Amino acid sequence: MSIAGLPAKVLSRDFTASIVVFLVAMPLCMGIAIASGVPPERGLITGIIGGIVVGALAGSPLQVSGPAAGLAVIVFEIVRDQGLTALGPILILAGLIQVIAGICRLGGLFRAISPAVVHGMLAGIGVLIVAGQFHVLFDANPLPGGVDNLLAIPARLIGLGNGESPLPAFAVGLATIGAMLAWEKFRPAALRLVPGALVGVLAATFFTILAGLVVAKVQVPESITAAIALPANGFWNLFLEPTVIATALAIAFIASAETLLSAAAVDRMHDGVRTDYNKELRAQGVGNVLCGVAGALPMTGVIVRSSANVQAGATTRLSTILHGVWILSFVALLPWLLREIPMASLAGILVVTGWRLVSVGHVKHLFHLYGPLPLIVWAGTLIMVVATDLLTGVIVGMVLSLTELIPHVRKLGLRIEEPAVPEGGAIALHGTATFLTLPKLIGRLDAMPSGQRVRLDLTDLRHIDHTCAEMLTDWIERRRDHGSPVDVFGARGKMQRFVASPV
Repeated sequence: MSIAGLPAKVLSRDFTASIVVFLVAMPLCMGIAIASGVPPERGLITGIIGGIVVGALAGSPLQVSGPAAGLAVIVFEIVRDQGLTALGPILILAGLIQVIAGICRLGGLFRAISPAVVHGMLAGIGVLIVAGQFHVLFDANPLPGGVDNLLAIPARLIGLGNGESPLPAFAVGLATIGAMLAWEKFRPAALRLVPGALVGVLAATFFTILAGLVVAKVQVPESITAAIALPANGFWNLFLEPTVIATALAIAFIASAETLLSAAAVDRMHDGVRTDYNKELRAQGVGNVLCGVAGALPMTGVIVRSSANVQAGATTRLSTILHGVWILSFVALLPWLLREIPMASLAGILVVTGWRLVSVGHVKHLFHLYGPLPLIVWAGTLIMVVATDLLTGVIVGMVLSLTELIPHVRKLGLRIEEPAVPEGGAIALHGTATFLTLPKLIGRLDAMPSGQRVRLDLTDLRHIDHTCAEMLTDWIERRRDHGSPVDVFGARGKMQRFVASPV
């Protein structure tokens, strides 16, 4: 039997995967909303739109979209500085920018951002989330700035010794973190798909109820429709304000970069349909326009939920769409259950999430292969994100990335040839491969037919920067993993790793 042309086996796998993604998404949607300084139902609305609407339109069928921790900091700053009413116009503008970028086929440009910048940005966001949510563990509000939150942590801990009332909330937060980490380390193989975040929330909620603790709880409205904040009087006038336009550009850029990098990571996890980056960009734009109209949070493609989707066996976009349906059904039918969740429990989940964004392992990898420059870019981006704001940090990181071009500034051209070979295809690179030529290089490499042997000639490649090198490594490994041999010739120095594990 089949439904809508899908075999029963596919339907079964997608149905099961959708339940897993729903269980992962629920606590994250609410926690990210709270970290963003908005009511938790706004995050749930974004999750619903990301699942049902963007899931149906997406260029990456297995990627899951929703509120992202990577944008929590910038949304918090918008709400703090411009007010909640400014968020709607900003998201509508950001979404329109994404739609236009997708129509103009600019999706590949976002893949040219240095991995050191991206991971430095995520690490900075992780530090800010940990610093801010640490105070929520005590049922307190985060301070206005990231540095302020960091400096206030010792005083918050010293206050515990004075018998302060937030001690029960702190215990709930620690219980969440402990249950989450313990489950992820010791869970039975048969229950490997049950997410640690869900176990942490359930454990903390039951602990709170059984111990009779008086702590702050999640507040959600009786009806999900009551949480939708449609445009009011004066809404459209905000589109003319320079700060709204500038912030919309920042969100469009950061959300697009995070989405498309997540999509590239998802592609490496499965053998199914590859991502259409421009289609994905258009879908994200439509989603953010709808989030702006509804007064919800911005969305991106999110790697945690997407990887859970792939690992749970999803094969089509149906799993993503259904996870949005389950969120909608749960919020509509069981809002009273959400109101039993302690705020400190969601803060505990976000502390773990933020800590994991600080990917020291990745920067070690870059340092080992490419020397100190990627480390400097990563550190500079991280420090500026924490000390100033997200957009400034990204701009500083991109400027630092340009220093890699200085020794080769007179010879930045890259020529790509496809010489005829007796069997399969061939690509020969001549000149200098940098992030400036990455979109062109990606286009030519991805156009190579799958299932055939490819000869990659690097004999005349004078230099390759770490951004291009990481992309080329991923491309070679992906083809080899899928049974398409790649033979590399002429590799020198660091480029010799491209020939590792040949098929």
